[in-house]
Amino acid sequence: IDVHSNTQTSRLPDFQTLDNMASKRKVYVVGVGMTKFEKPGRRDDFDYPDMAKEAGTKALQDAGISYTQVEQAVVGYCYGDSTCGQRALYQLGMTGIPIYNVNNACATGSSALFLAKQLVEGRMADCVMALGFDKMERGSLSAKYTDRISPMDKHVETLNDTYGISPAPITPQLFAAAGREHMEKFGSSVDHFAKIAMKNHRHSANNPYSQFRDVYTLDEIKNSRMVHEPLTKLQCCPTSDGSAAAILCSEDYVRKHNLERQAVEIVAMEMRTDFPSTFNEKSGMKLVGYDMTKTAAENIYRKTGYSPRDVDVIELHDCFSANELITYEALGLCPQGKAGEFIDRGDNTYGGKYVVNPSGGLISKGHPLGATGLAQCCELCWQLRGQAEKRQVPGAKVALQHNLGLGGAVVIAIYRMGFPNAVKGSNGPRSYVSMSHTGATETLKAEAVFEEIGKNIAKEGPALVKKVKGSYLFKIKGSDGNVQEWLLDLKSGEGSLKKGAGLKGDCIITMKDSDFMDLVLGKIGAQKAFFSGKLKISGNTALAMKLQNVIPKTPKAKL
Repeated sequence: IDVHSNTQTSRLPDFQTLDNMASKRKVYVVGVGMTKFEKPGRRDDFDYPDMAKEAGTKALQDAGISYTQVEQAVVGYCYGDSTCGQRALYQLGMTGIPIYNVNNACATGSSALFLAKQLVEGRMADCVMALGFDKMERGSLSAKYTDRISPMDKHVETLNDTYGISPAPITPQLFAAAGREHMEKFGSSVDHFAKIAMKNHRHSANNPYSQFRDVYTLDEIKNSRMVHEPLTKLQCCPTSDGSAAAILCSEDYVRKHNLERQAVEIVAMEMRTDFPSTFNEKSGMKLVGYDMTKTAAENIYRKTGYSPRDVDVIELHDCFSANELITYEALGLCPQGKAGEFIDRGDNTYGGKYVVNPSGGLISKGHPLGATGLAQCCELCWQLRGQAEKRQVPGAKVALQHNLGLGGAVVIAIYRMGFPNAVKGSNGPRSYVSMSHTGATETLKAEAVFEEIGKNIAKEGPALVKKVKGSYLFKIKGSDGNVQEWLLDLKSGEGSLKKGAGLKGDCIITMKDSDFMDLVLGKIGAQKAFFSGKLKISGNTALAMKLQNVIPKTPKAKL
């Protein structure tokens, strides 16, 4: 992108960039999962290990792998003691792998993703989990340590020198100053900020993971309680509890495990921190990361050969509506000073040039700091796979992520399907666990059994294949009436276990969740279950005789 012009042009990356990229491995997201974001303290059963287990399990199920196949993990959170990452991941397994804990303000989730990508890219691991979570307090963010220098002291000092400080939370004051500067320089209005919030609340109505799903009129947005001029309450993101996770792997790993149909390539990621202009130029916009974002965007376009006009869908860090507005320009989605016109044309929503924050963004989906960047990754993977349901952006092929933290750091990523021909050659996108948005779906007791089966396959897969030489499709019905499916494929190779919908197996086992658990725990025999109608078998019924090789011999207390 030519930063001195209003025109945007695609171009090839330079030779040095091509050489550097050639020495690195491609990295793919093969599994994603997240919890519903919640108001802090709303759920009693939602401490950080609980939410991390839910998000991590969903990501593993989406990838069709077990935790034993994860070689390293990077965990991001802002509110917690030093080894919360270990405590969280021990819910999935204690395999002795390296676990790194990351804290990078609101960019923590994408920073964990960034580091996980580097581990795969740099040939340090073939399969890595990036996990983010936070259990937050209600109300505005505040400093935790008052006996030492705040990392935001220079930001506050600069704000005081430019716009002054009032007795209100400091973070909305910083972003409000950026919004006021844009109004003064370029003529944007309070309506433009309110329209962004109205759009994001409207988008979130279709997101079952969103903390808020209410739709508001423009007047309701503008007339909600003033937080700091020009930002009203409905233009500010809330604090939240929640978690999100992603499984990253190399191309060799994708091909070895037949994951081409779901693999989303991270084409490139850029992280930037503050420049002298953050403080020296006395600019409200630059104080909240405008130059970080602009530089990172320019670098990623140069390295990949993509331009802003190639992008279809964007998850953008809208902690406040003012930040979304100034970021349109920093990312090159529109020329500087033209964000107001961009908004008025509807170029930030369905039917326009781009769809920005189809998830509802931070403003409505919520903002657990450590999880946000990974939740953005989840949404963009679903969009590119064609699995975003009512939020689906038609024909989305290139996705852009922007995650910002004051103090400061910004992470920008570009995604695309890694093996589009594999998808074209299939009967459409596979239905993954994430497709059903299981944040709003019952968690079955059978999950524990299949988790153990997955571990057994990782240890004894080839031996089980030799014994069974067939596949089982388990259809387990929950108390809510919904059926969840697991395909255990022991036909060849090392064997695999996948969860999804519309799967096909040689022997089909259909049971209620409670009856299945009774069978596994020995409370009812297979013959009695069959003749009483609790166990239904179809397809290759002879394979049912080999089920004893498959069902885990696990202590009952563990299940």
